[in-house]
Amino acid sequence: MSRTAFRAALFHTLADPMGAPAAEAWAYHPDGLLIVEDGHVAGFGAYADLAPSLGEEVTVEHLPGKLITPGFVDAHTHYPQTDVIAAWGSQLLDWLTNHTFPAELAFADRAHADAAAAFFLDELLRNGTTSALVFCTVHKTSADALFEAALARDMRLIAGKVLMDRNAPTALCDTVETGRADTEALIRAWRGRGRLGYAVTPRFAVTSSDAQLAMAGEVAATHPDVLVHTHMSENLDEIARVGELFPDARDYLDVYARFGLAGPRSVFAHCVHADQGVLARMRDAGSAAAFCPSSNLLLGSGLFSLKQACACGVTVGLGADIGAGASFSLLHMMGEAYKVGQLSGEALDPIHAFYVATLAGAKALKIDHKVGNLAPGKEADFLVLDPAATPLLARRTAAAASIAEVLFALSILGDDRAVARTYLAGRVAHSRS
Repeated sequence: MSRTAFRAALFHTLADPMGAPAAEAWAYHPDGLLIVEDGHVAGFGAYADLAPSLGEEVTVEHLPGKLITPGFVDAHTHYPQTDVIAAWGSQLLDWLTNHTFPAELAFADRAHADAAAAFFLDELLRNGTTSALVFCTVHKTSADALFEAALARDMRLIAGKVLMDRNAPTALCDTVETGRADTEALIRAWRGRGRLGYAVTPRFAVTSSDAQLAMAGEVAATHPDVLVHTHMSENLDEIARVGELFPDARDYLDVYARFGLAGPRSVFAHCVHADQGVLARMRDAGSAAAFCPSSNLLLGSGLFSLKQACACGVTVGLGADIGAGASFSLLHMMGEAYKVGQLSGEALDPIHAFYVATLAGAKALKIDHKVGNLAPGKEADFLVLDPAATPLLARRTAAAASIAEVLFALSILGDDRAVARTYLAGRVAHSRS
């Protein structure tokens, strides 16, 4: 049995802070103790309460001035788009044509995919993301490369090969038959290995035929432990195109629902233009949304209403959405989400922002029984954050009167420099030092 302990300030959420009393929604210990045993959390609480229970053989690492939180959960991102981050473009459909599709062509080469996967995962860890839901490309090799790299790092990661059989370059299209064969082969090869999971991944309704969407629904139904991961209602031109391609559908969500792709294991990225009726149907289906504020701003897609989605009862996680998203940092994404809310008259509370970036994301990905907070029994995926990582951050947090102020300062002024260490299952996966 391996047992270690860390003394620092501790913070995590236990429930949605918008729907539960503060005492039930989150916990903060300014002088706390996190106990880790065999890769899992064995204790989380005040140092004065837990320290007497430690045996003399347990080493306590003292981290004065540091804040321990759960690792971040990225609810939507694309590893093949790492090399087109910060690419100038107009809006979504043009951006796909001019940047995304050319970049994804290179992933037919396994060596390229291996190098990109390694860089991508290391960048996630450097920014404090310990779990993620990830798009690969249409190439089976792209998924194999990412899963192999994640397995080597012992990351809790869910990903899938893209399904795309129309309205894209020929070299990036599969067929109904090859898409099914590759998807099922990847599920057999990787699902459940280490801490890996699979997501059936049609890119979006524009690039999949009726037959391919039907096949995706059949595969998802056959494998009740896999997710469905796709895009929905991101951009007005995209929505209009979906209406042209599926004239009999009630709306974008109905397209997916008709093919069995809108259920309790579905994660829909963006949902910027989903109205209350659509959100209510998502809630009833148990589907989740991924809020991607940075990419929505960069592509001019619109302002997602987190307040409306939460009021409708939809679980919402936070997504970096590389490469239209401008950073791997979910700290940065929390700051962007706050700005989006401000433009809509919806100020995002910093406690709620951290919930969306951790436990809510885990709920969206159906892994909240494993990660998302530091409750005893959970896997010990956690961060050591440094509120004094930069001179400005140090000056601002020194004057903070509450944990909410510290969290907000980290979300506005913090980046990868604020992540002193990232732990996966109790082991250091990244250290700034």
